[in-house]
Amino acid sequence: MNLPNSLTLLRIFFVPVLIVVLLTRSPNVELWGFPMHFEVFGVSILLLAAATDWADGYFARRRLEVTTLGILLDPIADKLLMSTMFLVLSIERMIPWKYTVLVFSRDVSILLISGVLFMIAGMRDFRPSIFGKANTFAQVAAVFFVLLLLVKPIFLVQSAAKLFLRATFVFTIVSAVHYALLVQHRLHAPGRQAALKP
Repeated sequence: MNLPNSLTLLRIFFVPVLIVVLLTRSPNVELWGFPMHFEVFGVSILLLAAATDWADGYFARRRLEVTTLGILLDPIADKLLMSTMFLVLSIERMIPWKYTVLVFSRDVSILLISGVLFMIAGMRDFRPSIFGKANTFAQVAAVFFVLLLLVKPIFLVQSAAKLFLRATFVFTIVSAVHYALLVQHRLHAPGRQAALKP
């Protein structure tokens, strides 16, 4: 256990916290002793989670602490956070179900396929593709602006939420197709490590 892996685990810890806050909609919650409304709390936790996503990769490279555990945990933490947020926000009728079904199906499928390939083919180098990075950014931005709508229900924020939800829809499909092509290519290239993080 090192600092990058601890930050990844912290991101996983944020998932049940966000679920409780968004589903209970408690009027006031506390973040490190500071009282705030649940909408602001949700946005703050999401920003902290995004910060840990950047920080764990930065410190892993900077301190040369890239581990197998971190390589496996990082995409799991990302997908668990985003898939859960989309699911909860759809339950709360803040995100249309079509986006959530697409995101959830893709992420679960990729995690299962990656796990199987890791076990049977030893593929463990899960470097991100450009489409995967774009998809992750679109998902985080979409959730952020949907939550921000609860704080600032203005036209500009609403337009940004719609824009990034549509971008999520497009990049989810594109990155899934790209991932499938990568899997096929790597399976037919013996002796080469797989770079499979979507």
